[in-house]
Amino acid sequence: MTKTKSNPATVRNLVIVLGDQLDAESSALQDFDAAQDVVWMAEVREESTHVWSAKQRIAVFISAMRHFADYLRWQGMPLAYTQLDDADNRGTLTLELDHALKQLRPSGLLMTAPGDWRVLQSLRAVAARHKLPLEVRDDTHFFSTVRDFAEFAKGRKQLRLEYWYRPMRQKHGILMDGKEPVGGQWNFDEDNRESFGKAGPQNVPQPTRFAPDAITQEVIALVNTHFADHPGTLGSFGWPVTRAQALAALKAFVEQRLPLFGQYEDAMWSGEPWLYHSHLSCALNLKLLNPREVVQAAEDAYRAGLVPLAAAEGFIRQILGWREYVRGIYWTQMPQYLEHNALDAQVDLPAWYWTGETDMACLKDAIQQTLDHGYAHHIQRLMVTGLYALLLGVKPQAVHAWYLSVYVDAVEWVELPNTVGMGQYADGGVMASKPYVASGKYIQRMSNHCKGCQYDPAQSIGENACPFTTLYWDFLKRHEPLLKKNPRMAMQLKNLNRLDAQARDAIAVQAAAHRAAQF
Repeated sequence: MTKTKSNPATVRNLVIVLGDQLDAESSALQDFDAAQDVVWMAEVREESTHVWSAKQRIAVFISAMRHFADYLRWQGMPLAYTQLDDADNRGTLTLELDHALKQLRPSGLLMTAPGDWRVLQSLRAVAARHKLPLEVRDDTHFFSTVRDFAEFAKGRKQLRLEYWYRPMRQKHGILMDGKEPVGGQWNFDEDNRESFGKAGPQNVPQPTRFAPDAITQEVIALVNTHFADHPGTLGSFGWPVTRAQALAALKAFVEQRLPLFGQYEDAMWSGEPWLYHSHLSCALNLKLLNPREVVQAAEDAYRAGLVPLAAAEGFIRQILGWREYVRGIYWTQMPQYLEHNALDAQVDLPAWYWTGETDMACLKDAIQQTLDHGYAHHIQRLMVTGLYALLLGVKPQAVHAWYLSVYVDAVEWVELPNTVGMGQYADGGVMASKPYVASGKYIQRMSNHCKGCQYDPAQSIGENACPFTTLYWDFLKRHEPLLKKNPRMAMQLKNLNRLDAQARDAIAVQAAAHRAAQF
């Protein structure tokens, strides 16, 4: 455990700062007293191995932590910091915290609420063993509290984003004209579903990337040494790991890509990982950016006439609406939420999810860019990698572990509901109103992946049948009794019922053969 300043003779609070809490204005640091308090941070192997984390994800957390630690030192704040490669590193948060408590003997522990149920329970257990009070403060990084969401959810038979999002807009006065939404409507989804067409994306701005400085270069070397067998590569690493870099990335997004964000937010194109998306979720989830400043920047750009309303609203809804909604579901539904499997999916995750070695063009592209950059946009996650796993019948816990492992923005509070609820419908409708299922025709409509792929999205049986299409019809057939109860699935089931018994049987046979061939 390294220290940068002599610790106070009597420690009042040991202030725990986790790897996704790199906010100098966090609630835990609000009344920090350098004469009495010490900040505690630790890089530990367990946080990269409880799921088989990809190298990009490991590197972004450790680099950002080390940069934040340097900021705290510059501020003159007493800091107890354990590096992953310290000779006496004990490998887990609980063992490192236990050791720090024995060394520093604080009167109490203080922290901002973490983003992971598992971590909260383990830290509470350490505090209890040492008979020390642990004060867990609200995470003021969000627009709402978990209590706010619990109050919203009370007595509701269904939880739906729209009924959460609109009051949030009203409460915080965002994109409002008095009591009415700007433009006379709350939602501009219908304007935000365009594909690129045959010509593809034109003049896409370069992503805002940051050359690794000395600290990040050390971290890259560390990860390549200590996690050599983990998936992915670090040659392209360029994520923001400081507050200044995150602010630069925000400015660049608003100026360069937000104007077309809404129009093309659902579109995909081979070899184009970045497109018009913000790439800010990692900085937001590390707390290098505050969602209030991000939302304000988007609204200011709209008010100044620099971006269309549909783009500003679509982006703001992801942060003010969806991000807060997902967090509320996580903390009001855990720990049982992790075990949901409403569709009784039992298939293993195909091994090629860790390599990208598949002949399905859309999956190959999405997984390869994920391994290269630790990133894929929301439609690639929901309607390519997530959709395939859902249609194949993969165990939702295995899908969850993969998403938590490979993406740089993956913290469990946001990743788990998006995967188990939205992507896999494993919660049976707690989060989303229906399973988001489609045939290969959806991917064909929203991308160029099918052009040149050996599979034909119009075919469900035969040598060239698209696995997405085959599995789509098989999914509807296998789950028809359950799906009949959902009125939003009526049209898809009506189309299923147009298939005669022979076609259904042929699809079932082909689906079973495809499923077997993946292992």
